[in-house]
Amino acid sequence: MAEADQQQNTVFSIEKIYIKDVSYEAPGVPLVFSQPQNAGTEIGVQLGLGHSVLAAEQGLYEVVLTITATAKRDNKNIFLVEVKQAGIFRIGGVDKVTLQRVLEITCAHALLPFAREAVNDFVEKGGFPPLLINPINFEALYEQKQSAQANKPSIN
Repeated sequence: MAEADQQQNTVFSIEKIYIKDVSYEAPGVPLVFSQPQNAGTEIGVQLGLGHSVLAAEQGLYEVVLTITATAKRDNKNIFLVEVKQAGIFRIGGVDKVTLQRVLEITCAHALLPFAREAVNDFVEKGGFPPLLINPINFEALYEQKQSAQANKPSIN
């Protein structure tokens, strides 16, 4: 019965989704367009995730998913785009461990489609072929992070 009461008091809602910051640069344009497409081009995608408390008494948290995509050829940047996709989430009625999981898994999953679209839009508007970012398993990333923290040697 207590578990059913806790589930009834559990709150999760998306209050707002927005781009917090964006950066795009293409230092080799327009010269790069005269070179063969995809010839020796290396694409890299990096991911970052952060969260902070906005109003603990109201259960409001900001989560920021950062995606940085770069394209290089011959060690020269073709383009670089970084999108900080953010959201305000209302979360309540959960313990501290569950709260961390919700912030780093559930909220990140909610933000990913928006961030993927923004990155792709900037790449295409820069004159480059679409950049489709693969799905990301935030649960596996969370588990890896927890495992790494548990295996970290402690200083006594």
